[in-house]
Amino acid sequence: MSEPARTPRRERSVSESLLSIVLGLEAILVFFVMLTAFGLKALPPLAAFAGGGGLILALVLAASLLRFPWGVWLGWLLQAVLVTTGVVLPIMYFIAAGFVAIWIYCFIKGRQLDRARAAITPEETA
Repeated sequence: MSEPARTPRRERSVSESLLSIVLGLEAILVFFVMLTAFGLKALPPLAAFAGGGGLILALVLAASLLRFPWGVWLGWLLQAVLVTTGVVLPIMYFIAAGFVAIWIYCFIKGRQLDRARAAITPEETA
């Protein structure tokens, strides 16, 4: 029996890869923030877990949608949401600012690397 032909996986851009890593790390951060908000009784349990879980789900979903231009815009929106978590835990203003800085760096550097990669023609790689 022969194996069915597999379709090749779509090649991700450098920008998409870097930004999805940032969103994944932010999802992990939000998990710990959710536990902290619950432990410090900064929010009622339902609000802490529902809000945190919803934000984690949004971050993971956005990471899978970065191939579309509107997915990147969703990522920018989620950066703003991450900063607003400072309303609940003020230290998050500083932590989120660091993650937003990483997001901006990865956005800029990823675009630069994608342009450099596109400038290399297949004849030059042979």
